[in-house]
Amino acid sequence: MTKTPLHKTDFEQLSEFRYQIRRFERFSEKAAQAEGITPLQYLLLLHVKGFPGRAWATIGELAERLQAQHHGVVALVSRCEAAGLVERRASREDARRVEIHLLPAGESVLVHLADLHRRELNSLRGHFNVPFIGEE
Repeated sequence: MTKTPLHKTDFEQLSEFRYQIRRFERFSEKAAQAEGITPLQYLLLLHVKGFPGRAWATIGELAERLQAQHHGVVALVSRCEAAGLVERRASREDARRVEIHLLPAGESVLVHLADLHRRELNSLRGHFNVPFIGEE
């Protein structure tokens, strides 16, 4: 396999991409904290609401989405549950499965933060109009 050499512009594009990602992450951290939750709590709420095809998710599915260990997600869900943001429910279809559902307080915080995030993402659109590395 032949490697295409990287040029200065490739490094500039990678640098700009990572910079914009970090700016967005920092924005997200500050926005979540301003709402009284942690950035991870926001992501958990987002992944519950945004899970494809349904309005709940399992611990295992959330662990995959968060790229975190199962036991860490159990602890995160417990903290969100204590804050009144989510609740655990036994599955009606499989008693071994526990579903994580948003509560009204979690939904409210999530909707507000998601709107802020959408606006921030829209403001970044022009920063990602660059060709893929190695493409002209």
